Amino acid sequence: MAEEKKTRTEEFKLNGDEILNKLKELLHQGNIRRIILKDESGKTFMEIPLTVGVVGAIVIPVWAAIGAIAALVSKLTIVVEKVEN
Repeated sequence: MAEEKKTRTEEFKLNGDEILNKLKELLHQGNIRRIILKDESGKTFMEIPLTVGVVGAIVIPVWAAIGAIAALVSKLTIVVEKVEN
């Protein structure tokens, strides 16, 4: 029988220059299912679904997009959806 995995979310409010460092830190922690970037008013800029096998292939082009977004806005909220073991 397949085991159901629980998910939880965490939110981090960061300045533009802190975003890439925080995302690197989160990706190294693992168990991330999805990352959502929102502006101060709660509007979603980008939603990044992640799976274990795809993380490496996705990271480089997405990093460039995240860097561009971070340069345009002063504050973002990162919403991280994690899978609990």
